[in-house]
Amino acid sequence: MRTQVVIIGSGPSGLLLGQLLTNAGIDNVILERASRDYVLGRVRAGVLEEGMVDLLDRVGAGERMHAEGLPHQGISLAFDGRDHRIDLHALTGKRVMVYGQTEVTRDLMDRREQTGATSLYQATEVAPCDFAGERPYVTYRKDGVSHRIDCDFIAGCDGFHGISRKSLPDGALQTFEKVYPFGWLGILADVPPVSHELVYANHPRGFALCSMRSTTRSRYYIQCALDERIDDWSDDRFYDELRARLPAEHAQAMVTGPSFEKSIAPLRSFVAEPMRFGRLFLVGDAAHIVPPTGAKGLNLAASDVHYLFEGLNEFYRDRTKAGIEAYSDRALKRIWKAERFSWSMTMLLHRFPGTGAFEQKIQHAELDYLIGSTSASAALAENYVGLPY
Repeated sequence: MRTQVVIIGSGPSGLLLGQLLTNAGIDNVILERASRDYVLGRVRAGVLEEGMVDLLDRVGAGERMHAEGLPHQGISLAFDGRDHRIDLHALTGKRVMVYGQTEVTRDLMDRREQTGATSLYQATEVAPCDFAGERPYVTYRKDGVSHRIDCDFIAGCDGFHGISRKSLPDGALQTFEKVYPFGWLGILADVPPVSHELVYANHPRGFALCSMRSTTRSRYYIQCALDERIDDWSDDRFYDELRARLPAEHAQAMVTGPSFEKSIAPLRSFVAEPMRFGRLFLVGDAAHIVPPTGAKGLNLAASDVHYLFEGLNEFYRDRTKAGIEAYSDRALKRIWKAERFSWSMTMLLHRFPGTGAFEQKIQHAELDYLIGSTSASAALAENYVGLPY
């Protein structure tokens, strides 16, 4: 088999890139090690920047998002027992869209099927080969049979643990990493959210986040130690702890109900440079991870896709390599700004082990400054809604 671009990974970044390429008449094949149902079963983020929304509209996969998603014009910072609203729209003219990543993936899968592009699920032993030269190819096994796809380029959209980054030769990458000394214990429950917008809470007991997937489905998180065990956290214990970290108005408004998903996620910041090696490109989580505090993970993957598609489209349309050669530098400039914002939000809202009274006073002063200064609020809002591509 031969195609122009092989995309490894059928998450949102791979599907979005594939659809942009398909719409531009550039042939592509997506290889995914898991089944379609498994991919759709993964629970992920749900806050979309306008850039991501625009890309979904551009590929023809935005109709259900606009019908069912929740446009948000602000967020709340809760501390000292009070709720302080940051008006994103008034400060930036932009909004964010709350729409689950699983739904984004489903919409993109449906769009790909409508346009007849090829996705191969349960493709095992995927291996990108000869990407340092002019004739790369990818091998894989499916149903016990070995296959090979010759191509012009390979896009590694297969996540932090995927094969794409692992396939690079020793010394090809420089990596930067920070591992945080806590995690997020999160639940999903079919209960109405405590507020119509996201609430980020700083509390002496630790951070908490009240988010949602719809008007009837809530996503709640609390900061926890890395050695916590999920089995030790009943739903009642979780809700009691969450209430303790929220202002009274939200604690009293909370509707509880059985959770249907519960997990503990460690937090880390990670960047691999460069994001291009010959004709292999790293996209999204294959190249970078952000703590979820700033809602940037999925949105960063979308901006990577934007830059890579622009480069590939220029290559096939104008026969120039300028765009693909600039991909890594362009993507990394935006990535590091998002890493900075996610790190700053994490430092601002969490209680770190060993933090003394002085550091707590500084954290409180920063929060007070953010809600009291229009310029500081605008800077936070500008980063939260997403920097331009």
